[in-house]
Amino acid sequence: MNVMNIDGYSAKIEYDPELDMFRGEILGLNGGADFYGKNPKELRSEFKKSLEVFLAVCREKHLEPRRHFSGKFNLRISPELHEQLAIAAQAAGMSINTLAQEALRARVAG
Repeated sequence: MNVMNIDGYSAKIEYDPELDMFRGEILGLNGGADFYGKNPKELRSEFKKSLEVFLAVCREKHLEPRRHFSGKFNLRISPELHEQLAIAAQAAGMSINTLAQEALRARVAG
């Protein structure tokens, strides 16, 4: 995954062939903020500028800059996978929720 981090914020980086530049989109915000750069140094600089502008607007409008996450989400899976998860969790002596949390944590950490 092409992710850049600055000051506790993350941005997804993609190449835009039409502009021949890299585009960053800051993730997890209560609004949209993007930036462009020709190389990593320029991307970092533009990321920081875009973030500063977004945070200033949030302060001015008394808005929380980050999206709120409840810690709950629904996941639709096949009945076969559900059964496999239930058996694997039971065999490990844990709930499906705990097994899923471990798997998800391992995925985003690595």
